[in-house]
Order: sequence, then structure tokens, then C-alpha cells
Amino acid sequence: MNERPRRRRILILAASFVFRLAVVAILLGGGGWWLLAHPETPVPAHWNPLRPLSVTAPVTPITKYQLNRALADEAQCRASLLDAGVVFDAMEDLVVDENCGISGRGVLSNLMTSRIAPVETSCTTTLRLTMWEHHVVQPAAREILDTEITRLRHLGSYNCRRMRTAQGENSGWSSHARADAIDIIGVDTADGRSLTLLQDWPGDTPESAFLRRIWKGGCSWFRVVLGPDFNRLHADHFHLQGPGWGYCR
Repeated sequence: MNERPRRRRILILAASFVFRLAVVAILLGGGGWWLLAHPETPVPAHWNPLRPLSVTAPVTPITKYQLNRALADEAQCRASLLDAGVVFDAMEDLVVDENCGISGRGVLSNLMTSRIAPVETSCTTTLRLTMWEHHVVQPAAREILDTEITRLRHLGSYNCRRMRTAQGENSGWSSHARADAIDIIGVDTADGRSLTLLQDWPGDTPESAFLRRIWKGGCSWFRVVLGPDFNRLHADHFHLQGPGWGYCR
């Protein structure tokens, strides 16, 4: 007879404890949201998931979240580029068919530090390229080559075509068909050097080390990165692709 009241008392105490935990969690969650959302929040913008992406901010675990938000919102994407000083002149979206076209279309002609021959591409590809240039390419050039990169050279971004493989044309559509990728063939440096993947990728030189560093670093900002070690079709360029399954070779 005494067992049932005891069990009931235990259940009541347990329910009360769970209820109090839930209240505390709600209060802490609400307080945390208020702290992040407040205009005068002490949380630095690059640690605040509610703040927009700043290209020049230090990279933190929050950066990828902010980047994904900007990639999903064209207005945010263009605002981040404008704030970084990137020259990306807007154009009307290109609609060809269900396989080809450019959403968030524009002409990219200047990144933060380096020039680039005008290329028609998407805002998302431009933003990823900007993050790569600022956080990977320039730091690697300063550290390994003791200079800066003044120009990125490319083979283009948009191309309404199917994928190419070492065995021939694939039945699937290339990421270039929607300007979701760009091909980089080399760079020019501030001290007058001109590096190409075809010439400078092989060997054990500072130029080779630099190219391999920026290839690997591209995997932090693009989902698919293919280079000379992938196959002969990429012997002369990096294929930097936004969407994909996450492959770096």
C-alpha cells in the first residue's frame, strides 16, 4: 500500500524537474537570441550567425553558416561582394532551358586584390571565388612566394555543355552549364612572375608548393575541386565547382 504513493511522489518530482529544465532552456534560448539579435550585441559579427557574411572577417566555425545563407539569397550574395569591393556587374538572369542558364548573373572583372579577365558567371560562384582568393590564394602567395597575386587567369565559367570525361562526353550536364563552376589556369604575381598549372604544378619548387596549397585550400570554399592529379583533362586548370558531393582531387 505504501509503494504506490511513493512511486507517485517520485513521478511528480521527476515531472517537476523536467519542467524546470525546460523553462531554463527556454529562458536561456530566448536570452541567447536576444543577445545575438540586439543591435549593440557584444558578440563579434564573425561569431554571430544572425549577422551577414563579411568576406574580410576572420574565418570561424560560423563563417560557413553565414556563407551558406549568402549563397541561398542573391541579395545577400551581392551585398557581400559589394562590401568587399568586388566588381561584379549585374545582368538579367539567363534562361536557356532546364539544363542551361545563369541565376544571379553578372560579369566579374575584379576580385578584392587580384584582377580577372571579365567573365560571365553567377553570384554564388563569384562569392566562393572571392572567399578563396582572400583567405587562401593571397595568404599562400605571401607565405610561400613572398609576393601577392595580381591576376587570376581562367578558361571561363558559363558553357552550355555536357560533362567531359577521359572516356569522352558524359550524358550528364556540366556544372558550367549553369555557371556553377570556374576553371583557373594560372596566376600573375606582383613581382612579375606568371605561373601556370601546366608548367609549374610538377616538381619541388615554391611555385609548385603554392599551386598545391591553393588547390587544397579551394576545397574549403568549393564542393568539388579538380586539378592536374585528377585526370589529363585537368592537366592545365583547377575546376572549382560550387554544388556537388564534396570531392577534392
